[in-house]
Amino acid sequence: MGNKTFYFKDSDGVNIFVYKWMPEGDIKGVIQIAHGMAETAARYERFAEFLTKNGYVVFANDHRGHGKTAGSVEKLGYIADEDGFNWMVKDMHELNCIIRDEYKNMPVFLFGHSMGSFLSQRYIQLYGKDLKGVILSGTNGKQGPIIDLGIFVASIEIKKHGRKEKSELLNNMSFGSYNKAFKPCRTDFDWLNRDEAEVDKYIKDPYCGTVFTTSFYYDLLRALKDMYRPKNINAIPKELPIYIMAGTMDPVGNKGKGVIKLYNMSEV
Repeated sequence: MGNKTFYFKDSDGVNIFVYKWMPEGDIKGVIQIAHGMAETAARYERFAEFLTKNGYVVFANDHRGHGKTAGSVEKLGYIADEDGFNWMVKDMHELNCIIRDEYKNMPVFLFGHSMGSFLSQRYIQLYGKDLKGVILSGTNGKQGPIIDLGIFVASIEIKKHGRKEKSELLNNMSFGSYNKAFKPCRTDFDWLNRDEAEVDKYIKDPYCGTVFTTSFYYDLLRALKDMYRPKNINAIPKELPIYIMAGTMDPVGNKGKGVIKLYNMSEV
């Protein structure tokens, strides 16, 4: 497997860091990966190795506020001055344009995990026609009134502390219950993976597991509320193949229930 890294400058001047993994033989297609919250695209190297062995070129960018796009550990968790969620989606699209320009005759697929799956849900509403298929991993559907509560709390946190302050309150509201199903708990991140070695690697990585900012949560929750409006659901191309999956104990997907919810929504 060959690999390289590069930056591209997005439309608002942010330098986006990208990993590229390449197969040694013939190329079947290209897979673009959207990673999850509080991690980096580098964590998908083993997955990329599997994909390249099966003939796929793999691209994955570090989202804003993550990894090498953030630039330093101190800058992790802050996405943008406003509309951070949609800026991450735009970054994915600009990378996709780079991919399609380089591999003009190749099918391009999108794989999004956890937060990346929600970015991917919005992506296919806007740009689904450019893809041959999408995989949504560790995902969920519409959350109901809890989203409005989260938006309200996030807006209060912004008024009190500003958009760049890291919010322990919002972090605990979002993830505080995730480990309950795994007692007795070995770490605070047992819910992430059945493989303890992978959990330990996540904990040891200074670019993983950070507390995110008030504005990140506000922009994320506003986007999740808007994303499931009927007009946006109906904007997904009907011919686009979508594969939805989550772990049986994954709290992000409500232990598999969220996958069914999202599937039923996509059938509307």
